Amino acid sequence: MRARTAFDYYNNNYGTVMDLTLYSRFLLAFYIHLFIVKINIMTTTNFSTETSEDQVPRKNFKNGIIVVLAIAFLGTWGYLLIEQSKTGSVIQQNQTQIAKIGDEKSDIRKSFDESLSRLDSMTGITAEMKSKLAERNGEISKRKTEIRNILNKKNATTAELTKAKGLIAQLNDKISNMEQDVARLINDNQSLSQDKVVLTQEKKELDSNLTATTVVKQDLEKKVDIASTLNASNIVITPVNVRSSGKEKVTTTAKRVNKLVISFQVNNRIAQSGMTDVYVCITGPDGKNIVSQASGAGTFTTREEGDKSFTAKLPVDLEASKNKSVEFAFTPGADFQQGNYTIQIYQNGFKIGEGTRELKKGGLFS
Repeated sequence: MRARTAFDYYNNNYGTVMDLTLYSRFLLAFYIHLFIVKINIMTTTNFSTETSEDQVPRKNFKNGIIVVLAIAFLGTWGYLLIEQSKTGSVIQQNQTQIAKIGDEKSDIRKSFDESLSRLDSMTGITAEMKSKLAERNGEISKRKTEIRNILNKKNATTAELTKAKGLIAQLNDKISNMEQDVARLINDNQSLSQDKVVLTQEKKELDSNLTATTVVKQDLEKKVDIASTLNASNIVITPVNVRSSGKEKVTTTAKRVNKLVISFQVNNRIAQSGMTDVYVCITGPDGKNIVSQASGAGTFTTREEGDKSFTAKLPVDLEASKNKSVEFAFTPGADFQQGNYTIQIYQNGFKIGEGTRELKKGGLFS
């Protein structure tokens, strides 16, 4: 009950928050005080009936005890004051150390934030660069995690903060290396971009030159193609009468003509050796093309007249820079008529020669 009373007394006079060490010191002093009061009460009660002669020694004894207790009380308070002073000094030192650790932790966090800002400044790098820097990104992420774990501790020790400083130093080294790599990659990328621009321009020029060259080439090919077209010369159209004996006789009388023998020569100094087709078109006196399936008639395309029917297609085996003689006989499906028969010769889409032969009506005895 007295301990509770002392506790209540301390709280009523010194506040509700109490350090256990201070409370124990106060309790010791409080009990000493109670002991002195009890002795006074006992002395007064026990010695009140005694004579004055007996009271003198007892009074001296009481006074001696009081002096001893007073000295002990004062010594105790002195000791308590010294201990309190030491405790206050330790608390002050602890508070100073805590403040120092707090400031150090704040500086470390600031340094860490600056490192993260440097990292964030490199977020604009391309996906290709990120791929090349993937390994270093992994190492940096590991360091960031270790540093955050230390900084998130409420009661981080000095050793842990020192470790965090070292990790931040390593992080900054890796960030510096990454910055150098990024700068190099950006420089390489810029060089490649410049090279690409140059190559694109060169390609454009080459394409332009190629187009011009192609046009010139096509023009030259066209000229060569045209220039290589054959020339037909010495065109001879011979109307022939074939007798029952098989003997042939030249005649100009229409009713006696059985066939037309057409001969001519073709040549070209720049034409290449090889096979080529020559088309012969025969037009009768009525102005119509004579088409005979027996002679292999058909249609071909000219360069100036469009599609045209031909009477015969003759394959010719050319020899460079040499004249080539061509001859064929044409027999129509019906009798020849009086009038002019026109022979047109085509090669390479162009008309290369033309000749006319007139067949006469003939007399009574022809």
